[in-house]
Order: sequence, then structure tokens, then C-alpha cells
Amino acid sequence: MSRFLRSVLPALVIVVWLAVAAVGGPFFGKISEVSTNDQTSFLPASADATKVQERSAEFREESGAPAIIVVERDGGLTPADLGDAEALAATLSDRADVQAVSPVIPSEDGDAAEIVATLTQDAETGDAVEAIRADVADALPSGVRGFVTGPAGFTADLTEAFAGIDGLLLGVALAAVFVILIVVYRSPLLPVLVLGTATFALCASILVVWWLAKADVVTVNGQVQGILSILVIGAATDYALLYTSRYREALRDHRTGWDATKAALRGSLEPVLASGGTVVVGVLCLLLSDLNSNKALGPVAAIGIVFSVLAALTLLPALLLAFRRAAFWPLRPAFGSAHPVLTGPDARGTWARVGRLVARRSRVVWIVCTVGLLAMGAGLVGLEADGVPQSDLVLGSSQARDGQDVLADHFPGGSGSPAQVIGAERDLDQLVDAVTAVDGVDGVVAAAKDSPAGTVPVTGDAGGSGAPTVSRGDVLLEATLSDPADSDAAEQTVRDLRTAVERIDPGAIVGGVTATAVDTNDTGIRDRTLIIPVVLVVILLILMLLLRSVVAPLVLIGSVIVSFAAALGVGALVFDHVFHFPGADPSVPLYSFVFLVALGVDYNIFLMTRVREEALRHGPREGVLRGLGVTGGVITSAGIVLAATFAALGVIPILFLAQIAFVVAFGVLLDTIVVRSLLVPALVYDLDRRAWWPSRLSRSSPDM
Repeated sequence: MSRFLRSVLPALVIVVWLAVAAVGGPFFGKISEVSTNDQTSFLPASADATKVQERSAEFREESGAPAIIVVERDGGLTPADLGDAEALAATLSDRADVQAVSPVIPSEDGDAAEIVATLTQDAETGDAVEAIRADVADALPSGVRGFVTGPAGFTADLTEAFAGIDGLLLGVALAAVFVILIVVYRSPLLPVLVLGTATFALCASILVVWWLAKADVVTVNGQVQGILSILVIGAATDYALLYTSRYREALRDHRTGWDATKAALRGSLEPVLASGGTVVVGVLCLLLSDLNSNKALGPVAAIGIVFSVLAALTLLPALLLAFRRAAFWPLRPAFGSAHPVLTGPDARGTWARVGRLVARRSRVVWIVCTVGLLAMGAGLVGLEADGVPQSDLVLGSSQARDGQDVLADHFPGGSGSPAQVIGAERDLDQLVDAVTAVDGVDGVVAAAKDSPAGTVPVTGDAGGSGAPTVSRGDVLLEATLSDPADSDAAEQTVRDLRTAVERIDPGAIVGGVTATAVDTNDTGIRDRTLIIPVVLVVILLILMLLLRSVVAPLVLIGSVIVSFAAALGVGALVFDHVFHFPGADPSVPLYSFVFLVALGVDYNIFLMTRVREEALRHGPREGVLRGLGVTGGVITSAGIVLAATFAALGVIPILFLAQIAFVVAFGVLLDTIVVRSLLVPALVYDLDRRAWWPSRLSRSSPDM
């Protein structure tokens, strides 16, 4: 290739990526515009809660979420307090984002009162609730406590918790990675080039995801948005470090930066593409999910990984070619300088010592590691991953959670968040009897478009109060639950309701806030059971094709499974006994598994592709020691970087993300320090040629 093209081609690559970053950069702050945290929108269309949500507009005016205002004074509300509450209700009814306001409803004990303010359909829930909370604070006299809770209150608190996901999360992740790279490489320029590569990959990913979400091709929420940022920064940095390692080696053997770049690309292309492809296939298995939130994460994460690979194999080589040896200053690799001695008595350094340990005690090493990981996995016995109450999703303070507690002290716990039953109008009386007979139901009304309150009584002296709205032969009943809508008791009541009404009308369906949580958790458990085995099989097949072997891929998959079990087991112990979390969402094990298996296999791919390369020249056992010595430093650095980026998710005060942050960060460190450094090398060393069966490496002599 001519000198002109050698100069123009890298410059052109850099210019193209600069253009992508210039266009995609502004979308960092705009992706929240196409995000939603409405839980119902993530359910499959087949879920009863989704069907009820879709049909509810047939029976009443379309509206937004209800905000429940509860006020309380120790010793009882005074007549003046109730007057202030009525004035507050009048103020709320004048708001443009409030569709309807109920009368002030005093509690039976006289200590509290509630007002239900239903938002308009197009209201921005977070902004509307913030404004309502300001009105409540201004309206109440000293000594009266006011809270805004209910579905709108919880959505607002969740939105506020996700508020730092654009700036804070990314800033913490980038800062952590930058510090680690400075410490590892002791170069001021190289970390900037690596992080620049990762950031440009994220710009491109967000640009594509924003337009797909805008076109309703994918559904994005706060957790998907946060995981995308972390995944791209971590994965792009990992792939960049692998290429950087190869490039630094090549600079010792090649005089020109162009020749070093070609050699580095030849050496890193296969492992990076294989690693990226493994992660892409792994996350795309989430498309098998029935939960739209899981389905969305699959293609969104795959887009992020594709741009991470592209940036690491195009932008970074162009940048390093531009800076050449200066990128590693002050420890610049000189042309013709000796490579580190990796094996034998003259080898020095940490990885040489690890290699000698593996060579001397390979069987002891892998057995001890396996037993230790299995012992950690014993904590899985105490893992409760069947869902958590909505009030526990936000870590730290939550006015909605505090208000829910006050509401439950003075009113039926499910006030403002009723279970909704759609059934045949011809069976109305029997349906009402069946609903009221269920333990945990405090009262029942029917939806009516013609009623000012939006509902009419269906029990007792209901005569003359109006008739329920009938649509397609069905009516909508609203059952107020005795327990808080997000409690285990309320979920059991909804299950009992479904059984009771189906006996009367097999086509009857039950929805509402509690039913949405029930359907979400049930679907999440189903997804977990289906997707985990599929991911294992798919990744196993990829490894077999990559390594041209059956035994080695089985070893790698087995090691990752044991590592995942250990990470989740330790996570369960930490969640229960250190942080005292109330449980875990069913998606926590699923997401943790997908990321740990896909990313954990990454490091094994980095290791084993190099081991295979060395084994073809020096024999299987010598190949293990050389591959371990060459990749030890870069993979450990990459693992620490990835663990730090996932740990950054912990700065967002959301229970789900905090648990994902711990399990994945801890699991990546286990993979990096124990599995890839000790367990896999020791086991492959012990198996010798058998590890590469049935490839020719399992039976031929090394090419010396």
C-alpha cells in the first residue's frame, strides 16, 4: 500500500468516528425523552394485566396515573385541617395536568384524610407529582404531614432515582476506568485514547438506539439505558486493551507503525470478533423473553457490543497508528527490544510464578478452585428472586413509600390502586359476590363513564346511583384491597381473585397495579427458566467452532457456570445479611447470568485463543503457560476495568441495578482472578492434549 493511503486511511477512519460522535453526542441527554418507566408497557400482550390496561378506556375516561395525597396529624385532624385539605383539593382541581380530584375522605380514626388526584393522560408524571408535592407542602399547616403516593407517586420517585443515569453514572464509570488505566499502564496518553474509543462507541450506540426507540422498534427504560452505558464502556475498553496489548508486542518486532498495526490486527481480530459475537448472541437470547423490558435489552445491548467491536478494531488502531510509540510514553516499546521471558527458570513476574504453580500442582489447583467456588455457590439456597414490592425498588428516601405506610395505617392498604376485573355483564351479580367473598377485598365498585366519580356502587343500597358502563358485553369492577397494592398479601389476593372470577366467567380477567406486578414476576421466572439453558447451548456451540474442540469448550462453559453460581451465592448472602435487601427481582439472576456468562467467556476466549496459538508451536502444556503469561496482565486489567464499570451502577439508587452491579462486578473479578488465572489453565494443563480433542492438536506434535 502506498505511503499516501497509509496516511489517508487512518485519518479518514478518525474523521468518520468524529462525525459520528458529533451527531450522537447530543443524544446523551435526549435518550430519556424516549424512555418509559411504566411497568405495564413492558408486559407481553398476552398478560391479563395488559389486556385490562388496553380495555380500561372502554369503561371510563382515559386518564393518567392516580396520585394519592394522604395527610396525617398525631392526635387527630382538626376541622381547620380538613378545611385546609378541601382547599388543597380545590387547588389541585385547577391544575392543567390533573383530570379529576376526589372529595376529601377522612379516615375512620380521624387521624388522616386522603385525596385522589387523577392525572391527565398526557401529563408528565414526574413533573406533575413534583408540582403536586409543592402544592401539598404549601397548603398544610404546621403539625400536619402530607405525602403524595400511589402509582403516580411511585413512578415519580422511580423517575427521580433514574435522573442521574445520563451524567452521574457515566462520569463515575469513566473516572474509575481512567484511574485504573493510569495505574496499570503508567501512561498519560493511552488511557485517553482507550476511553475516547469507548466513548465514541457509546455515542454511536445511543444514536441508533434513540432512533429505534423513537420509531417504537425497541422499548427503553431507565435500567436498559443504564446497562447500555456501562456495557459499552466496559466492553469497548476490554476489546481496546486486547488490541493495545497486541500492538505493543508488535512494536517490538516491527519498525514501522503500519506493519505493527497489521500484525496487531491479525492477532486480535479473531478473539475480539469471537468475544463480541459471543456477547451479541448471548444478549440476543433475551428476545425469547415474554417481558418487553427483557426483549428490549437484547437488541439494545447487541447494538452497543457491535459498536464496541467496531471502535476497537477501527478507531483505536487508527489512533495508535497516529501516535505510534508515543502512545505508551514514558514506557515506549523499542523496535528490536526483547520480549518478556514467559516460562522457564528465567521467567520473572507475577504471571511467571502463577505459571510455575500451575505446572507443578495443576490438579491440586483446579480442584481447590472448584471446591472453593462451589462453597461460595452454597449461598444460592437463601436467594429469594421472586420479586420485591414496588415500594422497595428505590433505595434511600421515597415519599411514595412513606405515604404508602401512612395510608395503610389509616385506610385499606390498596386505596387508590384497586384490582380491576373485566367480566360479562350478564354475570355481574355473581361476579360481585365472588369478588367480595375473596379474603383481602375491602370493597367493590363498577366503572361508569356517566358518573361524576367515574364509578357506581354495586353492593348494598346502590339503587338509583347509576348503571355500570357496558362494553362488548363486559363490565369493569374495581376491588379495593385491604393490603398495600405492592405487598405479598395483595398479590395473593389477586391470585385468589383470578381463581374466583374464572369460576363464574372463564373469560374474566384481572388487572391493575398488583396484577401487573404478579404477571411481571411470573413472566420473569418463566423467562429465566427458558433463556439460561439456551444461552449456555448457543455459547457452547460458538466456542466449539472457535477452538475446533469439544473438550476445551465444555471446560470453559463449566468453569463459567461454577463462577456464576459462586457470584450469585455470595450476592445472596450479602443482600440478606449485609444490605438487608427485601429480596430480588426475577430478572436479577437472568441479567447477571447473561452478562457473566457472555463476558466471562470473553476472558476465556482471550486466553484460550492465545493458548491454542502457542500450543500449535510449542505443544499443549507449554502453550498453556505461554498463553497465560502473555495474556495475564491485559486480561486482569480488562477484568478490573469491567468490574469497576458495572460497580458504577451502584450509584443509581435502584434496588435492581444495585444487585446487578454487585453480582456482575464480583463475578467478573472471580472470572478474572480465579477462573481464568488458575482454574482454566490448571485444568487444561492437566488434560494436556485431551483438552483439544478431536482437533489435530490433540494428536499431532508441535511445530517446533
